[in-house]
Amino acid sequence: MYALTNLVLLIVVVLIILLLVWRSVRIIGQQTVAIIERLGKYHRTLGPGLNLIFPFIDRVKKDLDLRTQQVAIPKQEVITRDNVNINIETVFFYTVIDPQQATYNIQNFVQGIQNITASNIRQVVGHMELDETLSGRDRISYELRQSLDEVTETWGVRIDRVEVIDIHPPMEIQASMEKQMKAEREKRANILQAEGERQSAILRAEGEKQSTILRAEAEKEANIRRAEGVQQALILEANGRAEGIRLVAVGERNRIEMLVAAGLDDKVLTFQSFEALTNMAQGSANTIFIPTGAVDVLANVGAISKVFQAAQNGGEIA
Repeated sequence: MYALTNLVLLIVVVLIILLLVWRSVRIIGQQTVAIIERLGKYHRTLGPGLNLIFPFIDRVKKDLDLRTQQVAIPKQEVITRDNVNINIETVFFYTVIDPQQATYNIQNFVQGIQNITASNIRQVVGHMELDETLSGRDRISYELRQSLDEVTETWGVRIDRVEVIDIHPPMEIQASMEKQMKAEREKRANILQAEGERQSAILRAEGEKQSTILRAEAEKEANIRRAEGVQQALILEANGRAEGIRLVAVGERNRIEMLVAAGLDDKVLTFQSFEALTNMAQGSANTIFIPTGAVDVLANVGAISKVFQAAQNGGEIA
């Protein structure tokens, strides 16, 4: 009986020791911290890894994730400056930078951020018209973040980013906007078509202008080429005539040189001149001039009668 009691006590002690060990060991995950209170008062913050605490004296108040968190803001209905009711969906990203402040300075910082965001959306959008709201998402996000940073600075929370997910105007406004967009697209299409036609007309006119210029240039070049051809032909013809005259002169000079070289005297030359005169007298000329020396020679050879006979037949001798 005594041994059984001792065994039970031993088992109870072991269980108590295991319970104490289990309550003393805390394993904290990466990027996570735990707020420890000792007898209801903040004691310390446990970091990632294996940690030991005093059981039944220390307790874990709260576990906080240090990673960037994303929280969606419920759809908010706001009124713009031009009295249009729109619904805005937003989301914000935050990071806990001071776990102690995030635990003790506010009961629920996520809910607090949601409430502040909803309030500031109404204030920001209330100063904007509908068109500014639809095209000013960056402005809305920036002003919301500025207002949140001023409040969350004492909460140990940093607002990393605020994004406007979507803006929903009323159905009638959407229908009107769709009509306006359709009209704008048709306007742009007409402008583009007119611009295309204008460019086409300009290009056609430019093409005709260039074609006219090219035809004129071609006609000018053709006239120049024809003039140059005529000029070259005249030059070649003149050169040919000059060359013919030169060749005749050279031939005559050679003939005279050959006659001189043959030793002919003046009488022979005069006789040849008489033969030439005789041939000329047989032509259609009315008057023939005979050198005085040639008349003397002809008188000596008795040929003057033939000349006068030729003159009676058709010519005059002087």
